[in-house]
Amino acid sequence: MTIVSPASATLVGGPSLPQERRLVTPIPGPESRKRAERKAQAVAAGVGATIPVYTVAAGGGVLVDVDGNSLIDFGSGIAVTGVGNAAPRIVEAVTQQVAAFTHTCFTVAPYDSYVDVAEALNRLTPGDFTKRSALFNSGAEAVENAVKIARHYTGKQAVVAFDHAYHGRTNLTMGLTAKNQPYKNGFGPFAPEIYRAPLSYPLRDGGLSGAEAAKRAITMIEKQIGASNLAALIIEPIQGEGGFIVPADGFLPALQAWANENGVVFIADEVQTGFARTGTMFASEQFGIVPDLIVTAKGIAGGLPLSAVTGRAEIMDAPQIGGLGGTYGGNPLACVAALAAIETYEQEDLAGRARAIGEILFEKLGALRDADPRVAEVRGKGAMVAIELVDPETGEPDAALTAKVAAASHAAGVVLLTCGTYGNVIRFLPPLSIPDHLLIEGLDVVAEAVANA
Repeated sequence: MTIVSPASATLVGGPSLPQERRLVTPIPGPESRKRAERKAQAVAAGVGATIPVYTVAAGGGVLVDVDGNSLIDFGSGIAVTGVGNAAPRIVEAVTQQVAAFTHTCFTVAPYDSYVDVAEALNRLTPGDFTKRSALFNSGAEAVENAVKIARHYTGKQAVVAFDHAYHGRTNLTMGLTAKNQPYKNGFGPFAPEIYRAPLSYPLRDGGLSGAEAAKRAITMIEKQIGASNLAALIIEPIQGEGGFIVPADGFLPALQAWANENGVVFIADEVQTGFARTGTMFASEQFGIVPDLIVTAKGIAGGLPLSAVTGRAEIMDAPQIGGLGGTYGGNPLACVAALAAIETYEQEDLAGRARAIGEILFEKLGALRDADPRVAEVRGKGAMVAIELVDPETGEPDAALTAKVAAASHAAGVVLLTCGTYGNVIRFLPPLSIPDHLLIEGLDVVAEAVANA
């Protein structure tokens, strides 16, 4: 770690930033604390902050705050900046587009970049059938539209989501989301005809195989809902906010097979897993599933707001003209950013980089697990990895320990995110642009935080 005085010059983001952890003040520093006071007076209290440092530049694997601290980024803005912050292709594309035009509304006066993004998604997503795409703004908005499309296509209303799921904070997606606090508490009533089935959670399933866990879920669905009433199953191939839960082999293919046999639309929510994050362009590829509809967002556009629903043409084309759309959906700035991001993922083989990052994560975190019985499991794929922390005597989730580790890591200059239904999971989502030396240094910081907690 380098200790220096705050730089007086204006910082420019992107990969040109020094790739170093640098602490010049306590975290948060005095300037960040001043801004936190302003936030408290101006911003609604429900809008929180994981680590209250105010960013002035970011790139590669670091965030630089107003006090001159350079922090190792293990969050990527919650899996958004997979290509890195201020990635050169995105900066260039957005700069050119903002000088040409910023908005016409695609449903009023269309433009090529929206169609270009749709064509790219149709090409990249799993499945060799004819596809269509529609673009939106956020993951939650895309999830809502996927459900709308499935209901229109099937003529049925019921939707099944799974234990530990996170699908968003709008009314319908809160209903799909499993975790009450903080996402649902006090915000009901929620949208009707949403049901929940048990997930495959190998650490806590008592040894159930993927096939056995799928049979358990399907039995519940058939007895409590009935396939004849069910429009869609929606599932994250790897749970995100729910705890980076990787289902047992065979679970997802069995669910998809049942859905296909019963006229149920199978929706993969790849908002957090998509775009090279797990070591393939989409996590569905690693589980041998081909969704009818796939929902994407986060990593799609390098930080600009964009999301999409992509899927079988006959399903996507079911809604009437005007049934899909929105004022900002597929904004031209976001579309050119997405095209630049996709080019970066492909030309720089960031899926391969995610696999290399995953090897380092599993090696370092595996050693931590072997040395400390409080680390119950290391799980994930590619650059989407987590540790679950427990009381070693009982195996019960240890949220207090998790909070201590996160706080100590923040204080030492590492941006770290927690998750999980029980609040006892630490997730690692570094930008795919992070250099190895920063990744290793950050993991050493986290290991020290665990040892001292």
